[in-house]
Amino acid sequence: MSTEKDSKVEKNISAVEHALSNTELFIEKNQKIIMYVVGAIVLVIGGYIGFNKFYLAPKEKEAQSQMFWAERYFEKDSLNLALNGDGNNPGFIDIIDQYGMTKSANLANYYAGMCLLKKGQFEEAINYLKKFDSDDLIVSSMATGAIGDAYMELGDNEKAIEYYNKATKNNNLFTTPMFLMRAGWTYENMNNYAEALKLYERIQKEFYKSSESREIEKYITRAKGKLNQK
Repeated sequence: MSTEKDSKVEKNISAVEHALSNTELFIEKNQKIIMYVVGAIVLVIGGYIGFNKFYLAPKEKEAQSQMFWAERYFEKDSLNLALNGDGNNPGFIDIIDQYGMTKSANLANYYAGMCLLKKGQFEEAINYLKKFDSDDLIVSSMATGAIGDAYMELGDNEKAIEYYNKATKNNNLFTTPMFLMRAGWTYENMNNYAEALKLYERIQKEFYKSSESREIEKYITRAKGKLNQK
């Protein structure tokens, strides 16, 4: 028995030594290629770190500073100045063009989209809002819902509902009932009172603490009334 075990151990050791020998042989044959690959990886990592530290970080700081006045104009509803600047300070469009890779430029897409939505330039608003990306659930939902608003204004009810539904996915007491309500209104515009009723009843059941729930009963009653007429 002991002899069999010793034999197995010797075979395993021999297999390991053979594998190591093959690995050493591979490394020896391909040493230059391996060195090039490792060197390339080091260069890529070093370049990425250097790019972020010495280019992107200063650009980000500059963009934040440059966007100050555009944000102030947006708060005052001075939409043209917010979008295009005042001659001395850039607007959101300039920020996007000049600082495209920064977080500030990403945020400027949201601001620009909201400005254009308020100005009635709905297709342009959609273009900018679709470029915006955020990990913030509230802001992300607001941007998605605003795309729904733009499609609604363009008369594309199906697209409006699609984006309103997307905006409700980040479940919270503020944006979810807001866009459930807007989706319900859109369904009513399409004479689809059954789907509208489902959304209104969901607001009543799941979001009874929301501001939308205060008047939800009248929408439920209206939708039921329309269904009974059919």
